[in-house]
Formats: sequence, structure tokens, C-alpha cells
Amino acid sequence: MAVKTIWHITHSCAHETDRDLSDRPADRRAGFADWLAKQLCTDCWRAAKDGDEQDKAAWLAAKRAEEQAESEAWSEQYRMPPLEGTERAIAWGIRCRHQILAAAYTALVLEGGTSEAEWEKVEEAARSITRAGWWIDQRSSAPEDLAELLQAATAADRPTENPYF
Repeated sequence: MAVKTIWHITHSCAHETDRDLSDRPADRRAGFADWLAKQLCTDCWRAAKDGDEQDKAAWLAAKRAEEQAESEAWSEQYRMPPLEGTERAIAWGIRCRHQILAAAYTALVLEGGTSEAEWEKVEEAARSITRAGWWIDQRSSAPEDLAELLQAATAADRPTENPYF
């Protein structure tokens, strides 16, 4: 007598399905059927996953809105100029600028040896960079590199963005 290939599964969600397990070795079908019985059926699994995705998306949207409001308030408090770019890039650039400058201030002034007077020069150079894309591009840079990055960005003899045009 051959080991059965179609197994009747009662899932943990109480839904029942008949599952073809012929693609599994005969000696592993019973164990897999037991495992399936402890899982949600495919429809319930997808519904739960979609719910998790929606919850995650809602959480992320709320977190982004909170970060955006904080970054905009910070920009106003420290007299940072508006950024240029697409609407989406501007919002992202504002968050990046805030995160970069806050991390640099902590690393250089609070934890490092940079004086407030030296920091004001860095902050002034940062005000001259109004392209949102520049701040987005620097989002992974080390705080210690900020002064050098700003100097490179504000250099008068800087080549054009694309040297081929």
C-alpha cells in the first residue's frame, strides 16, 4: 500500500483544506501535514500578513510625520533656509539635514573638542547648501566628515554637477 499523497489538514484557524503532498518524500509527508495543521490556512495567513503590512505602513507614516514636524521646527529654530528640489526630496532633505547636523553637533561639540564658535562656522556653511539632494546624499556620512563635506560643496572652483555637460 502506498503512502497517501492527499492529506486533509485542519489548520489552527479551523479552516480545512486537502493538500497534495506528493512533491515531498513519503517519509516526510506526515510530519509536514502535522506542521501545516499548526499554521494558518493560506487565506488567513495572507490576511494576517496584509494586516501586519498595513499596521507597519501606518506606524511608518506616523513616525515619518513626527520626524518631519520635528525637523521643520528645528529648521525654523536654527534659521535654516528652505531647500530646493521636488516636494518629496525637500521633505526627505529636511529630515536628513536635521539628522546630519544634530549628529555632528553631538559628536563634535558635546562629545568632541569643537568649540561653539567653530560650530557656528560649520552651521553657517550648512545654511549655504539648499539643494535637498545634497543632504540626502550625505545621510550616511560620518559626523566627523561634515566640515570637509561642506567645504567641498561650497568651494568656488567646484566643477559642475555632471562634468560631461
